[in-house]
Amino acid sequence: MDQNQSISQDRLQKTIISKKRPSPPNSFTSVRIFAMRALLRTKHAPTALLDITAMPILFLLLFTYLFGGAIAGSVQEYLQFILPGILVQAVTQITMYTGLDLNKDIQKGFFDRQRTLPIWSPSSLVGAMLFDTLRYTIASIIMIIFAMILGFRPQGGFFGLIFAVALLLVFAFCLSWIWNVLALVLKSENALMTIAMMVIFPLTFLSSAFVDPETMPHSLELFVHINPITILVDAVRGLMHGNVMLSDIFWTLTASGTLLIIFAPITMYLYHKKN
Repeated sequence: MDQNQSISQDRLQKTIISKKRPSPPNSFTSVRIFAMRALLRTKHAPTALLDITAMPILFLLLFTYLFGGAIAGSVQEYLQFILPGILVQAVTQITMYTGLDLNKDIQKGFFDRQRTLPIWSPSSLVGAMLFDTLRYTIASIIMIIFAMILGFRPQGGFFGLIFAVALLLVFAFCLSWIWNVLALVLKSENALMTIAMMVIFPLTFLSSAFVDPETMPHSLELFVHINPITILVDAVRGLMHGNVMLSDIFWTLTASGTLLIIFAPITMYLYHKKN
């Protein structure tokens, strides 16, 4: 360690003596640095991991063992149905942390400091979102492994699971741009969290995540069928069990692309205009 420190000091002295300005990092390096920053922030605040581990598992246990027998006739049968829904709910819910972290940086002044650096301007956003994608992946893996211990058996096999998680990650990445927009507009993270919960919870519960829409009242069933979360859940469930409809994948990707096309440019516009 002393040797590495000595080498770093020698490089610093040579840079100062030469009076040459170091070249700015490229976009890839900038994104990697901000992704590592997000990782270190999670490392020093491990309680944030509860939302991607404990809470989804708790929801899975509660819904499966409390309502499984009443809804599907058996716990094991309901587990096959509900796991994709719980997985979608868990991942879409933690997408709001992208906006919450950005809002915290704005409130603490880090947002203004990093904008003065000679780096690719969106690197902080992209780096944080890449780390969030890793967070979604970890949540998905933990949920699937735990569900398989309980008795979940995906008929679509290993590749069905891979494609299902990949589709979910694409949707989650595009959805998180909404919270970036709100983070740049709202004054506090509490306001952002409140709005996010008011959007995510109704959309996830008024979907096919927990029950078959055909058991709902007709007026509610109509809304559930056009709910993008329903389309995502059906696509993920179909991929996991090997009976996916291509239309579900198409409309999920269409909804994801629409979110990205609309909210990514708005985010960058607000990002550059914000004082």
